Amino acid sequence: MVPQTDLNEIDAKIQLLKKTAADLNRIGEDFPAIARNTVRILASVKMLEINVSDLVDLN
Repeated sequence: MVPQTDLNEIDAKIQLLKKTAADLNRIGEDFPAIARNTVRILASVKMLEINVSDLVDLN
């Protein structure tokens, strides 16, 4: 099992990924490739949240 401190650090990085991808999606909305790929990134980040961030919220 991963120690809680590591889960908190991982969660912080996941949240940073989410914010960065959302920012890119917003500012790159006029670029179809950026818009499509940031949506995919956000879907992957959501899976990371389900796997890690939800565990952090439970503790």
